[in-house]
Amino acid sequence: MADFILSGRIVDLILALVALEALALLAYRARTGRGPAPLPLLCNLGSGACLMLALRAGLTGAPWWQIAACLALSFAAHLGDLVARLRFPNHQDLPFGRSPRFREPGTSANQAAFKAQIPS
Repeated sequence: MADFILSGRIVDLILALVALEALALLAYRARTGRGPAPLPLLCNLGSGACLMLALRAGLTGAPWWQIAACLALSFAAHLGDLVARLRFPNHQDLPFGRSPRFREPGTSANQAAFKAQIPS
């Protein structure tokens, strides 16, 4: 178990799980129109992934500049997440996939087409 952790393979496993999480959440958003907005989600997960890469670099004895580069990328992704959250406080306003207001298929008597008067 110690070899699994010290070799950095644990980080590879965690990164694969993060990628699966991103794909699942984006697919859910595309299918239902609900769930986290893509930009903040990807920035948030990207920031965490870069931190994991920095950990992996440290565990495997990589040069200092590789660790610093991973940390800088993590910071940039974190800033992207903050900008997206401050610019769009209601994350549901960010487009991606189906809009939640059109989840119900078909037409109803409340739509404008039913209320319109036909000129005679």
